[in-house]
Amino acid sequence: QYRTVLVPVVKSPGFPKIPGKSLSFIYFAPDDENPAIHRPVFLELTPSPEMTYRTLPGTSNEMNVLGIVIFSATIGLLLGKMGERGTPLVNVCQCLNEAVMKIVSMAVWYFPFGIVFLIAGKILEMEDPSVIGQKLGLYAITVVAGLVIHGLVLLPLLFVLITKKNPFAFIQGILQALLIALATSSSSATLPITLKCLLENNGIDRRVARFVLPVGATINMDGTALYEAVAAIFIAQVNEYDLDLGQIITISITATAASIGAAGIPQSGLVTMVIVLTSVGLPTDDITLIIAVDWALDRFRTMTNVLGDALAAGIIAHVCRKDF
Repeated sequence: QYRTVLVPVVKSPGFPKIPGKSLSFIYFAPDDENPAIHRPVFLELTPSPEMTYRTLPGTSNEMNVLGIVIFSATIGLLLGKMGERGTPLVNVCQCLNEAVMKIVSMAVWYFPFGIVFLIAGKILEMEDPSVIGQKLGLYAITVVAGLVIHGLVLLPLLFVLITKKNPFAFIQGILQALLIALATSSSSATLPITLKCLLENNGIDRRVARFVLPVGATINMDGTALYEAVAAIFIAQVNEYDLDLGQIITISITATAASIGAAGIPQSGLVTMVIVLTSVGLPTDDITLIIAVDWALDRFRTMTNVLGDALAAGIIAHVCRKDF
């Protein structure tokens, strides 16, 4: 949404001649956005001018990702209301999604080799790699702190307000599932253990658990949404982009919508991260900056996702307790 232009500032008018120096001249080059307009480019200025940077509002030539997300969500809701008439298109979308996920699964085997070269290329481009290392450290701390606040403060508080029960006793009952989530970084792989913990340790009705957990493992990715929003803001700050309130809201909405479509497999958030960055015109190639720490952060956000699914099942079981 913003572009940085180089603005030459000439202190003294004219172009004086200096012995031994070539003459100064101005070259008019076509504008990238509007070829019909030619803008001056100063070459071999004498004396050398002071060059300053100025950020100007511009337009993004990328796709309207937020519009695509809203349109897709609307189509999904309408297909659900159509019932059997919408089943053929739903089956096509499901088959297409499964085929794409198989392609991604095959590509994952080659990720380590690509990641090594991507990170190496970024390091070579940096003047001082220690600076970006410090920024990545602060970014990782911010993500973990946000996940801890969300998982151990906000979600338990919501659980207490609705059920009037001790949330930490409930969390203790699913501790095994949280450890499996930390080890596998996959909410889908943790699903059987989470179901077992809810049934045996927390006494959740089987019908509620078997309905809520699979749905939650698919669409309830609150940890992933928080991670993607923080990552997008981090990439904007690294590139010295100033985000206004509207863009931050757009990032929040897009991250939430993109996390719903994220698969319950390790590091699936990197795939949907492209959608979030594109929605506000941020460079998608800078995702390579966070790959170095994503393998660790992915485990913490998976724990948050599993915790949110389990607490949601506990809340629904409490609300619907009279119906069973």
